[in-house]
Amino acid sequence: MTVASTRSRSRRGLSVASPQRRATRFWANVVLIVIGLIFAAPLAWVVLAAIDSAATYQVAWPTEPTLDNFADVLTPELTLRPLLNSLLLSTGAAAVTVVASVLAAYPLSRCRSRFNAPFLYSVLFASCLPITAIMVPVYSLFVQMRLINQPWAVALFLAASALPMALWMTKNFMDSVPVSLEEAAWVDGASAMRALLAVVVPLMRPALSVVFVFVFLQAWGNFFVPFVLLLTPDWQPAAVSIYSFFGQYGTVAYGRLAAYSLLYSIPVLGLYLIVTRGLGGSFALSGAVKG
Repeated sequence: MTVASTRSRSRRGLSVASPQRRATRFWANVVLIVIGLIFAAPLAWVVLAAIDSAATYQVAWPTEPTLDNFADVLTPELTLRPLLNSLLLSTGAAAVTVVASVLAAYPLSRCRSRFNAPFLYSVLFASCLPITAIMVPVYSLFVQMRLINQPWAVALFLAASALPMALWMTKNFMDSVPVSLEEAAWVDGASAMRALLAVVVPLMRPALSVVFVFVFLQAWGNFFVPFVLLLTPDWQPAAVSIYSFFGQYGTVAYGRLAAYSLLYSIPVLGLYLIVTRGLGGSFALSGAVKG
């Protein structure tokens, strides 16, 4: 038997049509289907319970589908105002974080110093601290500075809590932008800030959209911080308003909770669609630098 025939048989044994490969693919598909069903079950419960007048914690097809749950939760006090508060808080926190992370990441990316690595690791350590561990001193600080029940102060705190991770992400994205593009702008007389705004930031729009969505989602789903720092119901976001569906002694309005959850997810889905359709893929730097 020649070496060529042995290699050809081994290749045939590892072909796609081999029984071993078919069995591996079958079990891989089974595992993926099981994982998909695990993730689809909660989504199915939310959709079905939202149109069920007698919804429970179990996934069941509604006997009498109705939209009464949506009518009950679509009120200015329960849904519309909290969603607007969440939108303002999340957008403000994300915008402040993106601006601060760009301004902080630029010198870290372009200026080489022995203090860069210790500073970045210190920032990474700060991002590991749980928010519950610092809420007592933060609450005391807000009381002393009379910032309790001030939405703009809560937005700034949410931006500060998300800044460490956003700084790491922005710095890594900015490292991929060629410095030669800025050097060309400097030759034309542009300042460092002008080069940052006119050259670096436009090339980083897909990356900055990722950072914006990351911070927006963190602020949108944050329950603990607004619950502690915003005392007036008129300023509380939807993440806190959803707590009203959990009554005393373990009672839960499942139908209204599911309907409210669907309405609560619409702005996030809309943001995803805007970002993906408006900005598309990742960096498009090919051809920007001529070799």
